[in-house]
Amino acid sequence: MKKYDIAAYIWPSYTGKEPRTLPFWPEGHGEWQTVLSAEKRCEEHILPRRPLWGAQDEADPAVMEFQIGEALSHGVNVFIYDWYWYDRRPFLEQCLNEGFLGAPNNGKMKFYLMWANHDAGFLWDKRIGDHGGTIWLGSQPRPEFETVAHRVIEKYFTKPNYYKINGCPVFMIYDVMNLMRGLGGVEKTREALGWFREQVKAAGFPDLHLQLTIWGEHAVDVSGVDSGRTGSTRDIVPALGFDSVTHYQFVHFVNCNRSYMEILPDVKKEWERIAAEYKVPYYPHVTVGWDNNPRFTHLVRPIMTDNTPENFKKGLEMARDWSDAHCDVPLITVNSWNEWTEMSYLEPDDVYGTGYLDAIRDVFGPTE
Repeated sequence: MKKYDIAAYIWPSYTGKEPRTLPFWPEGHGEWQTVLSAEKRCEEHILPRRPLWGAQDEADPAVMEFQIGEALSHGVNVFIYDWYWYDRRPFLEQCLNEGFLGAPNNGKMKFYLMWANHDAGFLWDKRIGDHGGTIWLGSQPRPEFETVAHRVIEKYFTKPNYYKINGCPVFMIYDVMNLMRGLGGVEKTREALGWFREQVKAAGFPDLHLQLTIWGEHAVDVSGVDSGRTGSTRDIVPALGFDSVTHYQFVHFVNCNRSYMEILPDVKKEWERIAAEYKVPYYPHVTVGWDNNPRFTHLVRPIMTDNTPENFKKGLEMARDWSDAHCDVPLITVNSWNEWTEMSYLEPDDVYGTGYLDAIRDVFGPTE
């Protein structure tokens, strides 16, 4: 059977070891506090759902040793860690640094970083989740950008199991608009990314593989200031020199307030559009589900329905066939390993058991 790189995003909030999470989740075990308080609010909800493995501390090496084994036995062989930098320091690194990298078997699993450089607001606090406002800015000026670059090169790229394409460490950027806002526009951002590449080469790698999370064809301000000079992500990819693109979530580019099987044809159309209009590889993305009601005290939409393991399997088959036809590197991204508060996770629950993981194994086979 052909081998694929099945890369599942990890949201590293399921631990109480980051002191700055206590204002959001004062009980001290991270966003499990929100998951375990979720309630059914409408007919479409299959809530509450509970983790079959329990509310595990994913910054515990023993926990991650178990999870790595389960992931590999079901065909997930890459973890993409959501990685944060707020207030001149990292945020939520414990799951990666202590949990994953502390697990005795971590060398069997590849990993890479998605810099989740969005602003942090009140969404993580269920009591006031629908209030506006910003707690920390995700945009970073050049000196902070350089600090980030040095940190990820020295602390992560040098790990033997850091995921690479053609020998180049892969680094994904979530919010290109925030990147440019912090660095001061497209020209200065291009200069900063060029500097980043040179630092990666100086560390002994052939180059940096820059990957962009795209959100449909949204207009972006390419100047980084409020000048009215706009473009699109299609313009930004060549302007900044990104090497590939993928998605983070179906909800970013299709209407998810409907059945999973109605969504999949529109997802495929978006893949086809990207293949026709972009000059860099698109690595197909499959989402498990979408319903972020656990983070609110009232009903919110969209709510994805019929995202059963059987239907999710059809999305995986679609991605496999797309990858075979379009990609030299068999990389497929999946949302996610553990986005419980968005109802998009592979970890087993009390509704479908190991169904989502079994779907991956059925389509791609186990890694070991």
